[in-house]
Amino acid sequence: MGSSSLQISALLLALAGLIILLVTTVSNKWKISSTATAVITANWIYEGLWMNCAATALGSVQCKKFFSLLSLDTYIQACRALMIISIVLGLLATVLSLFGLKCTQVGMSNENTKVKISVTGGAIFILAGLSSMVAVSWYAARITAQFFDPLYGGTKYELGDALYLGWAGSILSMLGGIFLTCSCKGRKRGKHSDRKYDYSAGQTAHQPRIYTKNSDTVRTAKDYV
Repeated sequence: MGSSSLQISALLLALAGLIILLVTTVSNKWKISSTATAVITANWIYEGLWMNCAATALGSVQCKKFFSLLSLDTYIQACRALMIISIVLGLLATVLSLFGLKCTQVGMSNENTKVKISVTGGAIFILAGLSSMVAVSWYAARITAQFFDPLYGGTKYELGDALYLGWAGSILSMLGGIFLTCSCKGRKRGKHSDRKYDYSAGQTAHQPRIYTKNSDTVRTAKDYV
């Protein structure tokens, strides 16, 4: 299996991405609109996957949940589902990766089995990152399309802070999964090379030895070939 330090670093990287994605999912700042005419009278409207909020320069904030699921736009419902799937996959990948770490003895001690479990966990981390990346990018594309559409009559929003967090979390999750998978594969190739070396050394050790006259030099049959 791969180096313990590399595996742990990859897992921590993926966990950081999972935490960021969790914060992104519950955030209310997926898109934001400002109606500022002056510093004192500035108003902000921002919206997430679960509620929309209004804030003023005086510090007052009012939020309202989306009560009806059927009245929401299709892309919002799809983004909700994709983000939830991403978090569930991330949690599953975390459990599998912990079982597959070289430095842990939880559940099993067979090295080949731990390699397979660790690779599976890394692949699921990659899927989790891709799922959240699709959700965040889709949401951002809709905001951008509405903003530049001259025929759109509703409130025009801009990209919120949560979208940038979502992109960062998706990249970290995918990088962690890639590093975790590659570390296990690299170790598997190295182990195969070590076995070939050990086999060749064992063959040489079992070669018949020939003692030459007038000399104490010990030679193997391979030296005469």
